[in-house]
Amino acid sequence: MCGRMAITMPQEAMTKLFNAVPANNLPMVPNYNVCPTDKIHSVVSDGSTRHLKAMRWGFLPNWYKSKTDGPLLINARSETIAQKPAFRASCRHRRCLIPADGFYEWMRRDRNTPVPYRVVRSDGQLMAMAGVWQNWEVDGQSIISCAVVTTSANAKMAEIHHRLPVIVRPEDWPLWLGESGKGAAALMRPVSDSVLDLRRVSIAVNSNRASGPELWVIED
Repeated sequence: MCGRMAITMPQEAMTKLFNAVPANNLPMVPNYNVCPTDKIHSVVSDGSTRHLKAMRWGFLPNWYKSKTDGPLLINARSETIAQKPAFRASCRHRRCLIPADGFYEWMRRDRNTPVPYRVVRSDGQLMAMAGVWQNWEVDGQSIISCAVVTTSANAKMAEIHHRLPVIVRPEDWPLWLGESGKGAAALMRPVSDSVLDLRRVSIAVNSNRASGPELWVIED
């Protein structure tokens, strides 16, 4: 799964990288400890223009009467996304890219304190994770929410966890965003081992209140 992430790229650089028009309410960066229900950056396309938007991380199905009316849906499994009532319309018509420096995952091999790792691209480039989104409206309240699409782990990731976000290559961004026809389902697969690096980091990140670059200190 993906339950925590970091984003430090300046918004101007993100706008340029994705060739997108930025919204006025984007969340502040850097953020070294992005948590569920936080606002995150997301790239969407209307077919002719890309937009960099703020979205709530935690997908809200249209039948939820409140933000806490059901489970917190931060991830959508690629194997079932097309059948799940919460996601099936969004996976066809409302896909997005979620930029991040990387995400955190925890190794849990025994009952001791879980060991946190930061998972990043080995080439140092920004990670664009596949996402789905929708606009939730209840009693005059409107919230754009999203979830990260996950798939089975590759061999490297499987050393610490059995799931992995779907990471979309730059050349595949148009396909995932619906700009270049159909076939996006083929992108929902794990990246090769060589794409990712797993870096052990401070146990301070175990707290969702922790923040700052000191979370990236590599521990032996």
